[in-house]
Amino acid sequence: MNKYMKLALEEAQKGIRSGHGGPFGCVIVKDDTVIGKGHNEVIRRNDPTCHGEMMAIRDACAGLMTFDLSGCDLYTTAQPCPMCDAAIHWANIRNVYYGCTVSDSDSIGFRDTDLFSGTKVGAFELNRTECLELFREYVKIKDRKHY
Repeated sequence: MNKYMKLALEEAQKGIRSGHGGPFGCVIVKDDTVIGKGHNEVIRRNDPTCHGEMMAIRDACAGLMTFDLSGCDLYTTAQPCPMCDAAIHWANIRNVYYGCTVSDSDSIGFRDTDLFSGTKVGAFELNRTECLELFREYVKIKDRKHY
């Protein structure tokens, strides 16, 4: 077994045995060193964004004091959902290694299949003019950090 996937599994077990959430654990590795880890804490924190990958990304970013995880690899017990996949993209993570598939997660009661098939909540444009003004204000800031 891959040593990093083993750590992700251990992290997931810690979470489910503590009643924190689903069986999702994750570690982030850079230069053969674990720099972030996390498990699903949706139930513990009453926060639907506290997936294992999100917690590991937050941990790695806090530890390195950066939002850029270029050169890092992520190991997770299940294929990331669209939210986590987007966060992985924004963090510039190089590779993702996962154990269970979307279908596997669906088979134990998680709605990943619906999420991956494009089922969406209603999304409607509202007050675009005012929001564009906010964008113009942002662009005028001289020393802004762009990410």
